[in-house]
Amino acid sequence: MKTFLRTGTAALILVLAACAGTSSLDMGVLNGAEINNFRAPEAEVLSTGQPTADQLRVMASAGVKHIINLRGLGEDAGFNEQAMVESLGMTYHNIPVSVGDGGLNTDNAQSLQSLLADFEGDGVVVHCATGNRVGALISISEYADSNNIDSAITEGARWGMTSERLQSVVRASLSGN
Repeated sequence: MKTFLRTGTAALILVLAACAGTSSLDMGVLNGAEINNFRAPEAEVLSTGQPTADQLRVMASAGVKHIINLRGLGEDAGFNEQAMVESLGMTYHNIPVSVGDGGLNTDNAQSLQSLLADFEGDGVVVHCATGNRVGALISISEYADSNNIDSAITEGARWGMTSERLQSVVRASLSGN
């Protein structure tokens, strides 16, 4: 069985059972959409940078049911993302995460994990501008589960935290520095 969800300290929630590894998402279509920092860390959960309106259409046609946007207030996608997502029949959720103002925190990581638990088995895309904040929140959740900074950073990178600067910020935060 695969796990990706953590709530609280060291509690794992199993989200994909024996059929883990199979996906109802059309990965061929999604892979061809040239989405910034596209990752598929779990069978039904994708991590990306900001999708365009056309990429959101592709996501909907490929089976994505939910969009979780981690971009903060004032970070404009160039279109009304919520209206676009909802017009395509997907649900839209926003957890505004600011890197500079303490937005990379346990509360936001738990909010993300809670939404992922709510959408268990459905196609979900979690995004920010580049995918780095997605990975950062996953690192925080991983650390809460394992208390191992290196594995937390590795898991965050798997989910899209490619920025060495942000990895250093998260590492310092987790180590209490």
